[in-house]
Amino acid sequence: MKSIVIYNSQTGFTKKYAEWIAEETGCECVLLKNASKIKLADYDAIVFGSWFMAGGITKLNWLKKQIPSLSKAGKKLIVFAVGASPAESPEVPVAMSKIFTEEEKMLVKLFYCQGGLNYEKMNGFSRFMMKMFSKALASKKDATDHDKKMAEMISNSYDITNKKYIEPIIAELK
Repeated sequence: MKSIVIYNSQTGFTKKYAEWIAEETGCECVLLKNASKIKLADYDAIVFGSWFMAGGITKLNWLKKQIPSLSKAGKKLIVFAVGASPAESPEVPVAMSKIFTEEEKMLVKLFYCQGGLNYEKMNGFSRFMMKMFSKALASKKDATDHDKKMAEMISNSYDITNKKYIEPIIAELK
């Protein structure tokens, strides 16, 4: 099966997962901004990865516009979202369930990979928003233990990537 991984990464976590997938499968790995040069019809499987923020996957509309034609052509479509939340966080499945319509869910396999935060590589707006979110959680009157733990966690850079999160993606590609 001829496959390609196309990814969008701001701070490097999605790039890391895209490269791991490419290494494990021997497929091409292309940065989204270079994808216009790619003829997707030449591939049996298209894997799209990007970072997960505020309940959505950045740049996902690029793939969503192509889902009808790619699925009609029998292409396997896989999306992985890389987020700062631990995979076991209760918010992850709730947010992930809202990414695709019911029809799209039948055409696309969706996976979550925990990533991390790298404040040094974030753009100014993202860094500001994350710091504000951390402060809002920390100062919340009725903050739960989970809120407090999350506020502490996102107050600094961290990396919680793990190759185990690509295993179901690799299995889907085989």
